[in-house]
Amino acid sequence: MKLLVIAAATLVHCTVAAAQPLAVEYEVSFENAVHHEAEISVAFRELGDAPLELRMSRSSPGRYALHDFAKNVYGMTARDGAGRTLNIERSDPYSWRVTGHGGEVSISYTLYADRADGTYSQIDNTHAHLNMPATFVWAAGLEDRPIKLRFEAPKGWKAATQLPAARGAMNFTAPNLQYFMDSPTELSAFDLREWKIADGQTIRLAVHHDGESDDVDVLAEKAKKIVDEQILIFGEAPAFDHGVYTFIADYLPHVSGDGMEHRNSTILSSTRGLYEAEFDQISTLSHEFFHVWNVERMRPAELEPFDFFKANATPSLWFAEGFTNYFGDLTRVRAGVTKLDDYLEDLSGTLSYIVNAPGRALGSPQSMSLQAPFVDAARANDPVNWSNVFVSYYPYGEIIALALDLTLREKFEDVTLDDYMRFLWGRFGKPETPYGHEDLRNALCEVTGDAVFARQFFADYIENGDLPDFAPLFAQAGLKLALGDPEMASLGEVSFEEKGDALVIGSNTIKGSPLYTAGLDRGDEIKRIGRFRIRGERDVERAIKRHAPGDRVKIAFHQRGADRETNLTFAADNALAITRFEDEEMELTDAHKAFRMGWLKVATEQSEE
Repeated sequence: MKLLVIAAATLVHCTVAAAQPLAVEYEVSFENAVHHEAEISVAFRELGDAPLELRMSRSSPGRYALHDFAKNVYGMTARDGAGRTLNIERSDPYSWRVTGHGGEVSISYTLYADRADGTYSQIDNTHAHLNMPATFVWAAGLEDRPIKLRFEAPKGWKAATQLPAARGAMNFTAPNLQYFMDSPTELSAFDLREWKIADGQTIRLAVHHDGESDDVDVLAEKAKKIVDEQILIFGEAPAFDHGVYTFIADYLPHVSGDGMEHRNSTILSSTRGLYEAEFDQISTLSHEFFHVWNVERMRPAELEPFDFFKANATPSLWFAEGFTNYFGDLTRVRAGVTKLDDYLEDLSGTLSYIVNAPGRALGSPQSMSLQAPFVDAARANDPVNWSNVFVSYYPYGEIIALALDLTLREKFEDVTLDDYMRFLWGRFGKPETPYGHEDLRNALCEVTGDAVFARQFFADYIENGDLPDFAPLFAQAGLKLALGDPEMASLGEVSFEEKGDALVIGSNTIKGSPLYTAGLDRGDEIKRIGRFRIRGERDVERAIKRHAPGDRVKIAFHQRGADRETNLTFAADNALAITRFEDEEMELTDAHKAFRMGWLKVATEQSEE
């Protein structure tokens, strides 16, 4: 009997050992940081006899386009367990193959990195800003193995990351490749602020910047208000892995502006300092934190699991990104971080863009969502016609969220978009069950108890791309929607580039606009508008001010080697403006005040400040 017990115990021990493969171990050092290089090594053990297939990611969590990070990996070598050099084979630009390794391989390579944003990595004397897909090679077939990571960092550098710390300074772990690749890390002498939220979890704010320490205090106070306000929408914070959420921020002239969500952290970057930007970075922070519910846990089925070797796309970005846009801005107002008039000005611009976008005639919010691999920080050499054929799913979804929120408040007693989001959180977010398009529509049916309304709203505004009449929706809150200045002449939405004494059209002209109708487009040099000689944008402004909508003038321009002249008819400025009734000397009733308070949490007295 004793022998049988020993045998059984041995069997159990072997079974446990088989279920716990050796970790993949990475080491990173920065001896040549001044030239933006890192030296990286990775050890793979217990490989068996199969060839080791190494890969560098082509895409990154939170991004939808291809980026091909392998272009910045070079000097790769491979050795077996005895230190012998192994041959590395390549048959494509994104991977490496090692054979004859005897079950153990150590890989070393150099990484070049000099772009700090939410996708790429940057290494210099001040920091190592590491997005993992842009930094680390990985092995196909070993994605489920645990990971160990060790940094040899310059003195004074600390680490900000969602990765749990292991024994020893600068040592971290990850349970698998998916979590590892979703865990950006900042190594620098950053300023750190920490606080507890109501459930006892910790929020960390790590800011690498060249401003004053007091600036971080101001940002932290604003962030606290945003975090608390967003938790109110869902009724709770997510259960962050290891009980910690980390904002990782780089606010320096040599970084690139961006924001990128991750499961328990986010990357925030801006070329401007906090004080210089008047703490405008809080807008991106608010958007990205809302993602801890919407996208990171309430997740489109098409993005789960994330494929690091292809473009990841979903038709639900109008919800995943657009609704996040809406609540990111809305909660800044509700938290008292942003003034109502500033919010209304921004919302006016967003609504104008969507209402006047010619691309809406060519595709719904769903189809625009599927364009993400071409527009989300994607790179292309050939020009595109996006201004006429594409509508960004960020503002498109934001305006749909606005329409739904105001419509729910109008048609249903005690039902708002907050309730819809809270329902989705309970159904899909907490259990982390990926959703599809039908799930979002059915959820609206359940929240409202009105299947006809839910089907019609989705059919009209999401599947077909129509828009409601927003004026009466805004009027409920004592807000007027109208053209901002219908008596002002306009050439249409266009950008210019001043080149010496020449003014060149810098963007595609918008279909139906005066410049488009007159036959002008990107790259054309405007010489004269009516009686005004054009040398710069101020001359265009002078010409516009001297004319009215409907005026017809001659426009002279240089187009692809030839001087041309044609007729141009000014249009009326089609920009929309949302203003408060009290500013328009319109009656503001108690019902208006109550609606405004319920929606924006802004009392009339506060909005007038």
